[in-house]
Amino acid sequence: MDEVFRALADPSRRRLLDSLNERNGQSLRELCAGLDMARQSVSKHLAVLEGAHLVTAVRRGREKLHYLNAAPINAIAERWIGRYDRERAQALDDLRTTLEQTTMNPFVYTTYIKTTPERLWQALTDPAFTRRYWGVSFDTTWTPGSAMTWEENGRKTTGPEQVVLESEPGRRLSYTWHTFTPEWAEAAGVSPETLAKLTAENRTKVTFDIEPLGELVKLTVVHDGFEPDSTLRDMVSEGWPGLLSSLKTLLETGEALPA
Repeated sequence: MDEVFRALADPSRRRLLDSLNERNGQSLRELCAGLDMARQSVSKHLAVLEGAHLVTAVRRGREKLHYLNAAPINAIAERWIGRYDRERAQALDDLRTTLEQTTMNPFVYTTYIKTTPERLWQALTDPAFTRRYWGVSFDTTWTPGSAMTWEENGRKTTGPEQVVLESEPGRRLSYTWHTFTPEWAEAAGVSPETLAKLTAENRTKVTFDIEPLGELVKLTVVHDGFEPDSTLRDMVSEGWPGLLSSLKTLLETGEALPA
């Protein structure tokens, strides 16, 4: 947590975070142009922000795009906000809200797991694993373009646009998010009003980037394609942190977090 506070103490680094808050997923060139800062300065500040895990860099072809990562702010908020009065904690709470609820921005979350890329890939694709920490299983060949059947709470969800987009075992996995059906909503306890909002939104996608780092594996989850004021984004912003914490706990201890 010390690294997070040190990173946030510099006004130039806060400007970088503000720029990404306005438009997430920028390249180094775009950040330099938008802030009128020298490339070397921006690179140094980004390195500090990445070291504090406030920013996550994801390669897309030749470019490296930079995203806000809400995980450290979540950790600070969960540990400290309850120990201080609301007035003194408001700055952290506001920052957490900003990072998690940016309109039209992807939801990005990075975590570090003591495992191997192969084991993590298995945990993301093998129904025996996904049921334990997610309560969901997938029926698919895990090849690009292949159909996916989601099974959750005893209900199966299918659809022609519910497909695998990218699949590089141990490195990268991407697929479209599931179709919202009345059967799914009933089993998940989602109200008819919320279901109507979800079905009116565009389909989104989720991408898992896997990067080995010695004894650890860096997992970056990017869920994007949200519309302005997206109901789904609000839901996944609350769901992904707990789900990924359960995944991490399962791989490191053998037991998932209690549901």
